[in-house]
Amino acid sequence: MVLVEVIGVEPPCKRCAATHKNVEEAASKLKSEGIDVTIRKLNIASKETISKYGVILSPALAVDGKVRVAGRIPSPEEIIKIIKESE
Repeated sequence: MVLVEVIGVEPPCKRCAATHKNVEEAASKLKSEGIDVTIRKLNIASKETISKYGVILSPALAVDGKVRVAGRIPSPEEIIKIIKESE
């Protein structure tokens, strides 16, 4: 199982919502390949998120506890590549 965390503002802005949608699309494609992806949303303004990741640009994407993208919207294809690299 791979944990993907979408880090953004609450309520989500258009960029954060687009990132979450792309993660969901990537997860459904990976599921057909037998890769189980769990998606979690984190608020970039929470003290816990800031202390854990130190991210100041949203949207950001963390895979298995490591920030892989910050400040831009990754495509579903890029997210699939990142997840496969982290396995």
